[in-house]
Amino acid sequence: MKTAEFVATIFDGAGNPEKVTVAFTMAVNALTKGHSAVIILMVEAVQLGKPDATQGMAIGAPFEPVSDLLRKFLDGGGRIAICGSCMIHNGLDAAQMDPCYTIITAADVVDLLMNARGSLQIT
Repeated sequence: MKTAEFVATIFDGAGNPEKVTVAFTMAVNALTKGHSAVIILMVEAVQLGKPDATQGMAIGAPFEPVSDLLRKFLDGGGRIAICGSCMIHNGLDAAQMDPCYTIITAADVVDLLMNARGSLQIT
């Protein structure tokens, strides 16, 4: 996967919408500042790789709903990566994931993090 200047990793899914919201908010802001950005979905967050998985995720003002943030992120050139091992571990397969997202390996995760100018680890 092509590297990015800003990389955010998310480990939680719909059960912790605050962490998901913060990660997407920061990633959208990275794009707004002119940086390339990737969000990596890991552990439980791979559930967010399913189509429409962010619908209804909203923690309230001043934050935007996650589905709106996701659309801004993708429309701004942001990319979503899904940890393939985490996906399999959670009983999911590539056919269940949004086809716009990229399934990556552990080596890809390391490359993305090591080549980023900045990262945000949401654990």
